Amino acid sequence: MSVPAASNARVAWGQVLLRLLVGGVFLAEGIQKFLYPETLGWGRFAKIGIPLAHISAPFVGIVEIVCGALLIVGLATTLATIPLLIDIAVALLTTKLPMLLKLGFWPAIHEARTDLCMLLGLFAILLMGAGRISIDAWERR
Repeated sequence: MSVPAASNARVAWGQVLLRLLVGGVFLAEGIQKFLYPETLGWGRFAKIGIPLAHISAPFVGIVEIVCGALLIVGLATTLATIPLLIDIAVALLTTKLPMLLKLGFWPAIHEARTDLCMLLGLFAILLMGAGRISIDAWERR
C-alpha cells in the first residue's frame, strides 16, 4: 500500500505553521530582551561574555523581532532566515558548547533542544521558502 503524496494545500499550511513556530519564538525572545534586560537582554549577554552587551543585546533583540515578524507573515522570508541563523549559531556556540564541554552530551543536548529546533526550522524554511500562503507568494503573482 502506498502513502498518498501530501497535497499542495497541506504542504502550504505546513509551511505556515513552521513559519509561525520559528518566527513566533524569535519574535517573543526579541521582545523579552527589552522587557527583561537584566536577565534576558544585556545582563545575560554580559554574563556569558558577549562584548558590548548594552549594544549587542538590543541589536540582537531588534533582529529577532524584525526577522521573526517577517517569517510569520512570509515577507522576505529567505533573507530573514540568514540573520536568525547567525543569531542561533552564536547562541549555541556561546551557551551550549561550554555546557557540552563542562557537563557532557546529555545535559547539553537537553538545554539545547529549543535552539536546535530553531536551527533546523530555519534551515527548513530556507530550503522550502515561504510557501504559497505568504506575502512573498502574493508579491510574485
